[in-house]
Amino acid sequence: MPLFPPAACPRLIVKIGSALLVDPDGGVRREWLAGIAADIAERARAGQQVAVVSSGAIALGARRLKLAKGGRASLDDAQAAAAVGQIALSQVWAETLGAEGLTAAQMLVTLDDLEDRRRYLNAAATLDRLLSLGVVPILNENDSVATEEIRFGDNDRLAARLAQAAGAGGVVLLSDVDGLYDRNPALPDAQHIARVERIDGVIEGMADKGSASGMGSGGMVSKIAAARIANAAGAHLAIASGRIERPLSAQARHTLFVAERSAPARKAWLAGGLTAKGNIHVDAGAAKALAKGNSLLAAGATRIEGNFARGDLIVIVGPDGAPLARGLAEYPSDDAGRITGKRSEAHAEILGYAPRTALVHRSHMALL
Repeated sequence: MPLFPPAACPRLIVKIGSALLVDPDGGVRREWLAGIAADIAERARAGQQVAVVSSGAIALGARRLKLAKGGRASLDDAQAAAAVGQIALSQVWAETLGAEGLTAAQMLVTLDDLEDRRRYLNAAATLDRLLSLGVVPILNENDSVATEEIRFGDNDRLAARLAQAAGAGGVVLLSDVDGLYDRNPALPDAQHIARVERIDGVIEGMADKGSASGMGSGGMVSKIAAARIANAAGAHLAIASGRIERPLSAQARHTLFVAERSAPARKAWLAGGLTAKGNIHVDAGAAKALAKGNSLLAAGATRIEGNFARGDLIVIVGPDGAPLARGLAEYPSDDAGRITGKRSEAHAEILGYAPRTALVHRSHMALL
């Protein structure tokens, strides 16, 4: 059975890495891409809606501009290569999908588009409408304007975040490897992991940080991070090899990360956030209370890090230094610091105004 058959997965996100779409000389692998388009068309006829997160713009643009190091020698080079390459990339997709009777659309997004709640909802609405019209959205990070500080940096996590926005049930990361191994797959005794029910420290420790092709920006670390985001939103995620023809219909080895029960949309968005403005450290008692679904009270906080305003995304960190939850701050960092460790009845006198019930309310918090 192919990955995420249409009957079981009404919406699917497929991510394609640069090394699969672009050959080492910087040209498009058109024959392979035609196979992908045929797979997508077959799924569309069966009723599945498919969106594609496509890398390759920087690699294509670098060839046309004759830039060193594949266009990644500097941020300026990468932005210029992306601007030139994105036109070529969208044209190739439009032609290839058009040959199968499908209409392609281009959507370029930035990290801020998916981290800001209002912009996220706008992007989700556009994606939903395109899919409902039978269009195949071709998505990519807007690398021509993204900077090192405000970018995903890899399309693995972007694909997972977009799956969340689209309400997709599955994500396929097509790559130059056929899944997760217990160690670097280049080692002779490496063991393939077929199924992951829970992402923990052991699974994260298996990740190899390298990108085998040297062309892309994501390795296994980014793919596991993507799996965590997708799973928290109720989407299964598969890492599969694209080094075969028709990879979406082939019977091939892969690793499946099994989704948890889907969280409410707002909490899934919080859990998948990447740009927290600060941390609130808590004691063991507060950590236990959070695990039971309670709000974070100031009495259980031990330390405030960062400079954040009310409503900013923050991370709640346990006594062992591990992240416990993400949520929206009810206080700016200065005021939060003044009441840290203090019981609720003392807050009004310390702050000089009527206090709120919690540092982070449970309604605006997602456990990790």
